[in-house]
Amino acid sequence: MAISAVIFDIGNVLIRWQPELYYDALIGEERRRAMFDAVDLHAMNEGLDAGEPFRKQVYDCAEAHPEFAAEIRHWHDNWTSLAAPAIDGSVSILMALRDAGVPVFFLSNIGMGPFEQGLEVYPFLREYDRAYISGEMKAVKPYEDIYRMVEEDCGLAPSTLLFADDREDNIATAAARGWQTHVFKHPEGWQDCLLKHGVLQAPVI
Repeated sequence: MAISAVIFDIGNVLIRWQPELYYDALIGEERRRAMFDAVDLHAMNEGLDAGEPFRKQVYDCAEAHPEFAAEIRHWHDNWTSLAAPAIDGSVSILMALRDAGVPVFFLSNIGMGPFEQGLEVYPFLREYDRAYISGEMKAVKPYEDIYRMVEEDCGLAPSTLLFADDREDNIATAAARGWQTHVFKHPEGWQDCLLKHGVLQAPVI
């Protein structure tokens, strides 16, 4: 069946998301390891993904862990440095799809505050037909609700949706609902998938 829309995850598909690397450069690996062992920063971020207020969520966590308070506040104050750099090959693919008139959606676990910060730094985050942002939807991958909400909103048959995500659990839920899927490892593999499906007519990277 022909593909009606291509769906991109954002973190680790369009933009690298590895906060540990930011903190290694900021405070050194040893202190970063101590901080991540003492503070469940990924759980804090999951709250953002689910719709918790950006600044309050981060600053409350910082207040609860005064020994790392200054570092934790970077999660809010320098988010676009944590979420960096853009994955250039994926951005080239995105723009080629847009130029070809292929409907492009985003489906990402990301808070609205971080997404809005990202828009200021990464213009390509405005290049979509529909954006499904977990912090706005109050639903997250890999749970079925967010996929169902996408289907209901776009009105397209699941089998005509082609979704790339770096996490296998997120892909598994989509595949179980009948979506076409691709586990993202690198832009070249994603390009090969799009060429195989006939969505791209020629390589762009």
